[in-house]
Amino acid sequence: MAASTVRTNLDGKLLNPLTILMIGAGGFIGSHLCEKILQETPHKILALDVYSDKIKHLLEPESLEWAGRIQFHRINIKHDSRLEGLIKMSDLTINLAAICTPADYNTRPLDTIYSNFIDALPVVKYCSENGKRLIHFSTCEVYGKTIGSFLPKDSPLRQDPAYYLLKEDDSPCIFGSIEKQRWSYACAKQLIERLIYAEGAENGLEFTIVRPFNWIGPRMDFIPGIDGPSEGVPRVLACFSNALLRREQLKLVDGGESQRTFVYIKDAIEAVLLMIENPDRANGHIFNVGNPNNEVTVRQLAEMMTAVYANVSGEPALEEPTVDVSSKEFYGEGYDDSDKRIPDMTIINKQLGWNPKTSLWDLLDSTLTYQHKTYAEAIKKVISQPTTS
Repeated sequence: MAASTVRTNLDGKLLNPLTILMIGAGGFIGSHLCEKILQETPHKILALDVYSDKIKHLLEPESLEWAGRIQFHRINIKHDSRLEGLIKMSDLTINLAAICTPADYNTRPLDTIYSNFIDALPVVKYCSENGKRLIHFSTCEVYGKTIGSFLPKDSPLRQDPAYYLLKEDDSPCIFGSIEKQRWSYACAKQLIERLIYAEGAENGLEFTIVRPFNWIGPRMDFIPGIDGPSEGVPRVLACFSNALLRREQLKLVDGGESQRTFVYIKDAIEAVLLMIENPDRANGHIFNVGNPNNEVTVRQLAEMMTAVYANVSGEPALEEPTVDVSSKEFYGEGYDDSDKRIPDMTIINKQLGWNPKTSLWDLLDSTLTYQHKTYAEAIKKVISQPTTS
């Protein structure tokens, strides 16, 4: 679809071009959302981030058809007086900025809390004071543990969806004890959600809150030692990708028994665009965005990724592709986890008519094909270099 095509929303209303301030535009989600907006809509983007590597292809060269519709601003929202001015210039602010890597939650809890709550406060404040709409990205982690996780392991109630299906307007948020600092991220995200909701109730802030359930695809996270710190620990898909690229065993934390769902980034971005262009249907709502049909244990995910990567790379898998490690060994003291995260999709389907389409196998094939093309040669060079004492 050409960007100049006349667009209507779900209610048939003509859409005027928007100016969108995207905070965190240079990250994984931001890069895909920028692509979608520039390629398919007439909207303009003020892209704000401290890094631009993942959107460089959208900024250069200046002869690109959308060159006049994206401006990059290298800003850290912690301490930059330009933030309020950019919010005032925009029709809509989308806040994607966060520390969202589980390895950081209990090793850098202060940074995690400041990034996800304190640093987001000015964004909420300026949007509310200036009458600007806000789409804020939260996390499925705000749900914490399921009610079912507290039932006996042999209880038949564990199979009842009422005990594990996560609903935006109904499910409780259950976290671990305070010394389990892994919950610093979820608590900070929940508190900023409550603040946004209160601003809406008391001061009329127009808001939408997004709770992503494991969005997966090209450009996700980083590969340690290549485009991220050598000692860094990215999220599970990038961790497993890194091991596959290096022909190392995939580490299964506490046996890989936790269950997760995964959704393809391109499906998820369709949902966000619907939120952007249908404010009457999205304002005041919290939306789960995930794919309940793509549910697996982390062990099953490792097995699938091993099979897909062998097909993508043409290299046979290791005889023993996985190894079990404890959460304390992998993440350090203070780690805790949720057993299962399955999103209820009723609200987003009712309000926006959105459903995910891509199977887990297909999204892994797309993602690992990208990872292999992007990183395989670079990793071979790193591995071939002699180590120094």
